[in-house]
Amino acid sequence: MDYKYTSRSEMDTMQLAENIESEKFPGMIICLDGELGSGKTVFVKGFAKSLGIVENITSPSFNIVKEYENGEMVLNHMDVYRLEDSDVTIGFNDYFNGDNVTIIEWAELIKDKLPEERLEIKFKIVDENTRIITLKPYGQKYEDVVNSVI
Repeated sequence: MDYKYTSRSEMDTMQLAENIESEKFPGMIICLDGELGSGKTVFVKGFAKSLGIVENITSPSFNIVKEYENGEMVLNHMDVYRLEDSDVTIGFNDYFNGDNVTIIEWAELIKDKLPEERLEIKFKIVDENTRIITLKPYGQKYEDVVNSVI
């Protein structure tokens, strides 16, 4: 089942991320998709802030993965946009089977490598400030998370 949330500002998107962070668990996988400027990195900033991470969060486009270790839980932030036409593998299973939270921007590009259980979040631009955010949980843990925050 899909759940829809309307964000009317960056603060709304960050608040949604903070609410999801409050339900986090070890090994959580969050997959983000949407066009450039739709709010994916804003979401990660809100999630990281709630974890207590004080580093500046930027999209790891050229690094593929940034690991933030100074919060209450390690956050792996991936941007797989540059992997679209590549056979490069970065050991996804190491990230997907750990105790950390992993958030993946442009996750649709590696759909065949994603674990069965995950939370997919799609961002759709409506206008300059408004986004329709669709959450699709795969697995009971993720269903519980979405039900507790939406």
